[in-house]
Amino acid sequence: MKKLRIVFMGTPDFAVGILDTIYKNNYDIVGVVTVADKPAGRGQKISTSAVKEYSIANNLPLLQPTNLKSEEFLAELKSLNANLQVIVAFRMLPEVVWNMPELGTFNLHASLLPEYRGAAPINWAIINGESKTGVSTFFIDDKIDTGAIIMKKETLIGKKETVGELHDRLMNLGSEAVLETLSLIENEKVTTTIQPENEELKTAYKLNKDNCKIDWTKSGKDIYNLIRGLNPYPAAWTYFTEGENEWNVKLFEVDFVEENHSFNAGSTNTTKKELKIYTKDGYIEVKSLQMPGKKKMETKQLLNGISFSDELTAK
Repeated sequence: MKKLRIVFMGTPDFAVGILDTIYKNNYDIVGVVTVADKPAGRGQKISTSAVKEYSIANNLPLLQPTNLKSEEFLAELKSLNANLQVIVAFRMLPEVVWNMPELGTFNLHASLLPEYRGAAPINWAIINGESKTGVSTFFIDDKIDTGAIIMKKETLIGKKETVGELHDRLMNLGSEAVLETLSLIENEKVTTTIQPENEELKTAYKLNKDNCKIDWTKSGKDIYNLIRGLNPYPAAWTYFTEGENEWNVKLFEVDFVEENHSFNAGSTNTTKKELKIYTKDGYIEVKSLQMPGKKKMETKQLLNGISFSDELTAK
């Protein structure tokens, strides 16, 4: 049985869930690598990663390189004398890093590879209306998410499940997969499967302002999936226009009701408690939203203090 000396690399909350599981199962974590601190938000306050905060709280040795190829970082990493590296939601590694440990470097990815390689696999599985997803562990190679697969675990996606809810479930499933992968490696029982290549594969593109904007000419189901696939972060958005007024609005909890109607896509119907936005095949009922400069709130709370005219349009 191999005695594992692990370096863990990761950044967001998702990675913390996996790191916590490794730590609480008494594996020897000889170092943690995370992103350097940087200013963020309107006040440009210095922001630290969730992985850094966890590492400090648990007295884990921490490295925060700005350049993964720098001689200083490579020397520090080598001095940790790790024989395995575990990567969760970090960044692309140069070969000199992933090829360093004797037992290799494996990554946990939140999709059933080879589908949904890329930056936002949890979001895109919901946006595209998938009924199942999962996690995969694989040994890293010189491309993004293409290495030999060690294992996969799958789960069904609920019809109303948001990306926030699925994120937390996949973090738990990922923790199980990483523990099982560590056991296979330390017991020298790993077998791998080369990923198949074809042009039909779906990609988990990086999210940006353009692909988070709602297109009201699409089907109601597609719009519904986009909104729940971006709830709570980074959130689907649209413009509300009323006469000369225009607001950039984020939508969160919504329902889709399929029905025949004669309204134009993007037109609205509001009461003191409800906000409906029509699609070509029904309407989206908005349960919570965020107006510019305001906190997220329930729609009925907003409509208590503001009334829109029949001219209100989403576009």
